[in-house]
Amino acid sequence: MLARLRPTLDFMPSPVPDKPGLLIRDPFYFSDATLIIPPVLVESLTYFDGAHSSLDLREHLVRLTGDLDVSGLEQHLIDTLSDAGFLEDERFFQRKEEAERRFANAPTREAVHAGTGYPQNPIELTVTLRGYLNGNGAAAATTDHVRAIAAPHVSPYGGIDSYRAAYASLTPADAERTFVVLGTSHYGQSDRFGLTRKAFVTPFGETSTNLGLVDELAGAAGDGALMEDYCHAIEHSIEFQVVFLQHLFGPSVRVLPILCGAFSRGMQAGKKPDDDEAVRRTIGALGEIAAREGDRLLWVLGVDMAHMGRRYGDRFEAAADRGEMESVARRDRARIERMEDGDASGFWEQVRENRDDLKWCGSSPIYTFLRSMPDVRGSLLHYQQWNIDPQSVVSFAGIRFHS
Repeated sequence: MLARLRPTLDFMPSPVPDKPGLLIRDPFYFSDATLIIPPVLVESLTYFDGAHSSLDLREHLVRLTGDLDVSGLEQHLIDTLSDAGFLEDERFFQRKEEAERRFANAPTREAVHAGTGYPQNPIELTVTLRGYLNGNGAAAATTDHVRAIAAPHVSPYGGIDSYRAAYASLTPADAERTFVVLGTSHYGQSDRFGLTRKAFVTPFGETSTNLGLVDELAGAAGDGALMEDYCHAIEHSIEFQVVFLQHLFGPSVRVLPILCGAFSRGMQAGKKPDDDEAVRRTIGALGEIAAREGDRLLWVLGVDMAHMGRRYGDRFEAAADRGEMESVARRDRARIERMEDGDASGFWEQVRENRDDLKWCGSSPIYTFLRSMPDVRGSLLHYQQWNIDPQSVVSFAGIRFHS
C-alpha cells in the first residue's frame, strides 16, 4: 500500500507564473521542502490516501500517459514526496521525532518568523514598530485600569491599525507585570493547551518566562496541557505579540505563553468547550491564577477574526468592507459585543452558529480569557478588514479589557 500523504500539509495554487500546478509545503517545519506538482500529476496525489496500492497508481499513470512503462515516473513521484517528508512513512516519522526532540532539548524558543513576518535586523525592527505605533517608543496612556488587550496575530503589516489601537492601551507602568499571552494554536490538538518553559528569542533578545506559573498551570491541568508542545516552535500567534511587548518594555519582558487549541468538541450542538474535562480543568486553573495574581498579570490575546473568500473555501470573491463583507462586519461586531460584556457563553453560542462559518481564528483564546476573567469588560478600539489577496479577506480588531 502507498503511504498516506500528510493531511497537515499546506496546499495552494502555485504562485510561480512559469511553474503552474499545486504548491505543497509543511507548516510544521518538519521539512523545509516546497514542491510544485505539475497540473497533469495533481490527480495522482489522490492515490496517496492509505487505501490505494502502487499497482493502483501505476494503472492511473498508464491511463494518464498512454505509456505501459511508467515505473520510472511512479518511483520518481513516490521518492520525491518521501524525500520531502510529505508522506506518512518511516522516513517522515523519524524526521518528526528528531524535530520534536530538538525543540524539547533546546534551551530557548528561537524566532522562526523574523525576516518574513517582521524585519530580522533589530534596528530596522525598532524603526518599523515605531512607525506602526505612530513613532512612539511607548504606548499612549489610558484612563481605564487595563487588565488585557486583544490584538491580531496576522503578520503586523496587515493589521497595523488594530495592533496600534491595542498596544496604545499599555503604559511604561506595565513593564513589571507578567504578560499572559494566549495564542491561537493553528496546528495543535483541538481540545488541549500548549505550554513551554522556554524563553522566546527574537531580534530584540531573550524574554523571561514566568516558570513558577508555567509549572503551576501544568500541574493543575494534567493532560489538559502539553508541556514543551512542539507547536510553540512554529506558531506565530505568540511570537508576534512578544515582539511588540519587547519593543515597548525591553527584551527581558516576563511572559506566560499559552497556546489554545481549537475547541472542536465545543462546536457540537449544545456543547461548550469546558464540557470537556481537560479543558475545564485547565481554564479553572487559569481562573485561580488570575484571581490570586490580580494586577501582577496583564493578558494579551493574539487573535484574528473572520476568514472569508476564495482562499478559505468560500464561493465568493471577498472585498474588504464591501458586498458580503458588510454582513460579516455586522456579525463580527455582534461577537465583539459579547466580548465587551464579558459574556463567554453568549460569545460561544454565536461562534457555534453554522459551525463558525465566519471561520474566526481566535475564538479559543477569547473564550479561555472570558471564562478565566469573568469580571472584566471590554472596549472595542478599532475594527478592520484586510484583503490578504484580491479574493480573500481577514478581519481583526484592537480591544482593551478593564475591570
